[in-house]
Amino acid sequence: MGGIMNKVLEFIRKRLKLVHVLVPIIILAIAAPMIKPWFSRTFPWVVNRLRKEYTVGDRLKEFGKAVESRTSSLYTSNSLTWPPTTIIYVCFKDARELLVYAGNDDKAVKFIRKYPVLASSGKLGPKLKEGDTQIPEGIYRIVSLNPNSLYHLSMEIDYPNEFDRQKAGQDGRSKIGSDIFIHGQVASIGCISIGNEAIEDLFVMSALTGIKKIKVIISPTDFRKKELPPGLPEQLPKWHDELYSQIRKELMLLPE
Repeated sequence: MGGIMNKVLEFIRKRLKLVHVLVPIIILAIAAPMIKPWFSRTFPWVVNRLRKEYTVGDRLKEFGKAVESRTSSLYTSNSLTWPPTTIIYVCFKDARELLVYAGNDDKAVKFIRKYPVLASSGKLGPKLKEGDTQIPEGIYRIVSLNPNSLYHLSMEIDYPNEFDRQKAGQDGRSKIGSDIFIHGQVASIGCISIGNEAIEDLFVMSALTGIKKIKVIISPTDFRKKELPPGLPEQLPKWHDELYSQIRKELMLLPE
C-alpha cells in the first residue's frame, strides 16, 4: 500500500512541476502582444541588439523608393533634380521646426519643405557642457549616418566644432559634450527628434547627396525676421553676439 501511495505522490509532484513551468509560459504568451510595444519603448537598446544590424545601403533599399515617391516632386517642382547636390538643414529652436533647403550645382538653393521638431530638450541658448540637455547652436556638418540608431535612424552633427572648442578653451570649460543627432521617434535629450518618417526622408536624401555636401544651421530663432527671442537665459556667454552674427549671415543667404 505504501508503495502505491508513493507512486501516486510522485506522479502528482511531476504534474505540479509541469504546471509550474507551463503556467508562466502561457501567461507570457497571452501578455506578449501587450508587453512588446512597452518593452520596445522602454528598452530600445535591448531591441536594437537583438535585431539585424543594417548598413546604410540596406536602409536605402528599405526606404529609398518610398522616400523618393513622397518627396521627389518637391524638388522637380522647384526645377531641381532628385537627389539634390547641395542640402542645408535649418533648425529654429523657438519655432520647433526643421527646414530643408536644397540646390543643384548650377542653381541657388531653394526652400523645399519644413518638418516639425517632435521632441527636444533644454532652453534657447548654446550648449555649454555635457549633461546640460541643451541642443547646440551654430553652423555644423553631418559627420555620419547611423542605420542602426536606437531612435530608428539618425544623423550625427559635428558638435563640438572648432568654434565650440575654441570658446570652451577661452572660458576654461571642459567636458562640453558630444553625440548630438538628428533622429527619429519622439524622444530626445539634447538632440533633434523629428519622427520616423521624417528621418527616413532626410537619411535617404543625405545618403544619396553625400554628407560632405550638407550644412546644418541650428539657431535660437529666424534672424531674418526678428532679433533675439524671449526665453534666452539672462546670462548668455560673452561670445554669444559673435555666434549669432555668424548664424545670421548664413540665414541671410537663404530664401525665406
